[in-house]
Amino acid sequence: MRTISQVAKLTGLSTRTLQYYDEIGLLKPSERTASGYRLYGEADLQRLQQIMFFKELDFKLRDIGQLLDQPDFDRIEAFKRQKTLLEIRRNRIDGLIKLLGRLEKGEDCMSFKEFDMSEYISALEDFKARKEEDVIKHWGSIEKFEQFIQKVREDQDKLAPIAVKQFGSVEKYTEAMKYNLEHFSELMERADQLKENMDEVLSHSDALYQELTRDMRQDAACARVQEAAGRIVAYAGETNLGLDMGEGFWDMVIDSYGNDEVIQFTEQKYGEGAAEYIARALRYYFHHD
Repeated sequence: MRTISQVAKLTGLSTRTLQYYDEIGLLKPSERTASGYRLYGEADLQRLQQIMFFKELDFKLRDIGQLLDQPDFDRIEAFKRQKTLLEIRRNRIDGLIKLLGRLEKGEDCMSFKEFDMSEYISALEDFKARKEEDVIKHWGSIEKFEQFIQKVREDQDKLAPIAVKQFGSVEKYTEAMKYNLEHFSELMERADQLKENMDEVLSHSDALYQELTRDMRQDAACARVQEAAGRIVAYAGETNLGLDMGEGFWDMVIDSYGNDEVIQFTEQKYGEGAAEYIARALRYYFHHD
């Protein structure tokens, strides 16, 4: 048996991280001393190894716990899958490093093959095979879903850079989409509930933007405007169905306020200069230290 300090030294994790894993039920030590100190056995270390592999692949702790606690969880199969995913990531990173090396030398190389969407496309194919009933219910037919997959294949050179900008990498985008596909029925139920209250959602969202732009003579960094920006961000989180929108989502939203159509629409609703003002407020909210 190993103490928490010994496990921390062995793995490079902090004792606070191990304590947190215990608190949320992700990794509970097999035993405790009479004084209440945690003791970890071989099985605990094997579980921790799995957790660390999944973490390396950017799985959320909640999802890792659900995977490990499945009755039919197979460690060997998990190792094989993790190895495959890490090899895909390594190959993709190697490709990106080579591309950056060529760009660094001044070569004109407009290539997007390094942003490979094949894992995402495979996830869509897998979803089609396993969830035929859901596909038919929400797409109308298998054929229409196959057309959607084909469209992704055709547009992956355009989609990949967007995925990287929004999620940081194609891998993170793919994992988020896999989670959405795995919980598709649940998400569609939430979407239907949201549609029923859409007028209320739009009205409340409009009121929040009205408050933010109420006096655009004020500095966008002032407390009132930043409080309004915070409420906008929080409400968006409440009404996005619980989806992972990616670490770059709000930067993309901010950039969208430079689009001519968005500028025109925003200024019609909130006044001249509103698009640029909203962008400044949100940019300050997310990037001010």
